[in-house]
Amino acid sequence: MNIEYISIGIIHSPFQEIAGMPIQPTGARGVKGDIEIYPEFVAGLEDLLGFSHLFLIYHFHRVKSVNLQVMPFLDKQPRGIFSTRAPTRPNPIGLSVVKLIEIEESILRVENVDILDGTPLLDIKPCIPRFDHPKVERIGWLEGVDNEVSYHRSDQRFESDH
Repeated sequence: MNIEYISIGIIHSPFQEIAGMPIQPTGARGVKGDIEIYPEFVAGLEDLLGFSHLFLIYHFHRVKSVNLQVMPFLDKQPRGIFSTRAPTRPNPIGLSVVKLIEIEESILRVENVDILDGTPLLDIKPCIPRFDHPKVERIGWLEGVDNEVSYHRSDQRFESDH
């Protein structure tokens, strides 16, 4: 089945290159960004300011390949793509939780941005703790290394054409 999506806006961040970016929003605390919503979608922003945090769903536009086995940033052995958050997925869709600061017409001012500048935005959903934060019993291969996410930075491992 072929599925098509359209971009509802574009994400602006200080990150011009993939290398050196935080690998998750936790490592991007305080990093500011803007989300420019295209005019035809601005009406959908109504009531959004009542939420402090948002899920941004976006397209990894610089991904050039699909790899079902990857070497994740926080590990030294290959892992199945679906047990990671690596971008070289069959559907290169990213997900980040950001803090909403304000909305100025069609611009959302946000913090904790771990996203490359110019990334196409596919959707926005409000983050609701009671809905979105289940009690997690296990975190797989990340057990014991998950605290490294706050300071670990991206490199170029997912930019190659293999």
